[in-house]
Amino acid sequence: MKKRYSEEQIIKAIKQHEAGAKVEDICRDLGISNGTFYNWRSKYAGLEVNEAKRLRELEGENTKLKKLLAEKLLEVEAMKDVLSKKWSSPPGRSPSWPGWSNTFN
Repeated sequence: MKKRYSEEQIIKAIKQHEAGAKVEDICRDLGISNGTFYNWRSKYAGLEVNEAKRLRELEGENTKLKKLLAEKLLEVEAMKDVLSKKWSSPPGRSPSWPGWSNTFN
């Protein structure tokens, strides 16, 4: 079961370590691995709670923007594909749409 810790809890744990508490003791109290603690420390060390919250908001916004960009790039590629097929026909031949040659000849 994966627990979700708040920025306050994470920063409190990091500050406990900075104050001299052992990593093993902090991890045991929170029920996390040493690796999780060191990941938190690399990400949140030196941040205050409000800065950590802002970081999480920015990460969420960045994820949304990346998804939106990927969707738009796919749309552009699909449009390019459709347009390249629609307008390309062998030289000297009309596209094979019904009524094409009757309408424009």
